[in-house]
Amino acid sequence: MKKVQIYTDGACSGNPGKGGYGIILVYNEHRKELSGGYRLTTNNRMEMMAAIIGLEALKMPCEVSLYTDSRYLVDAITKGWAKKWQANGWKRNTKETAKNPDLWQKLLTLCEEHEVKFIWVKGHAGHSENEQCDRLAVTAAQQSELAIDEIYEQQ
Repeated sequence: MKKVQIYTDGACSGNPGKGGYGIILVYNEHRKELSGGYRLTTNNRMEMMAAIIGLEALKMPCEVSLYTDSRYLVDAITKGWAKKWQANGWKRNTKETAKNPDLWQKLLTLCEEHEVKFIWVKGHAGHSENEQCDRLAVTAAQQSELAIDEIYEQQ
């Protein structure tokens, strides 16, 4: 299996508000940057979209080290929360529905296709790839033509 590093970040101007994601994919000496934005979304959705789009960019199953500054993302995967929510019909407990089930479902499916290790990095702390992903995400959120996060806007 190819070993790939994916660096991700999400940004939102207001929460909810205009949002963007930034991604850096690294395989050996190859490096690719991706970004995109939405007119109305949340920061957590952008953090998740960055991971999803980064994994979707892979053309074959890979061993992935995915770096993110989102505790929400790292903890939900590494502590098994997302799988538990899925098993419980996207309920966090008897009273609360899990947020973003559409994105969690996509992410869990992609994690079955690849061997993904989620690694938390402190945001805005000088980590060069995280800082670049942040710049990509912020720039994407500031574009005039932004996509519609249809699932979020229908809620």
